[in-house]
Amino acid sequence: MTGEITVAIIGNRDQTALMRLAGVEKYRIIENEEDAIPEKVREALTQLAGDRSIGIIMIPENWGRYAADTMKHLRESKRSSAIMIEIPEGFRIKEPDVKEYYKTYTKKLIGFNVNF
Repeated sequence: MTGEITVAIIGNRDQTALMRLAGVEKYRIIENEEDAIPEKVREALTQLAGDRSIGIIMIPENWGRYAADTMKHLRESKRSSAIMIEIPEGFRIKEPDVKEYYKTYTKKLIGFNVNF
């Protein structure tokens, strides 16, 4: 391991394609079969979290509820040290001040402010 943090994404075809263009090499595509999404998200998360080179796993915010219990179990069992980050699910603005939202989220996640 080179000490670099590898980022992975679980998402639909458009989300993963966009992140792949940004350089994310590890990904899992979940098709929009409503009934199968929860199980497919959990399965993809378990697979990616098992890869010790992955430090950050991005997941659409609307799928986070499917993965929270799995991520908690993986952390408690020490099978993964990856951080799961929920990303906006589409092209909409949920938070009026996106920069402030991510500053607050980052502080909650790592315990201190990051200026950007």
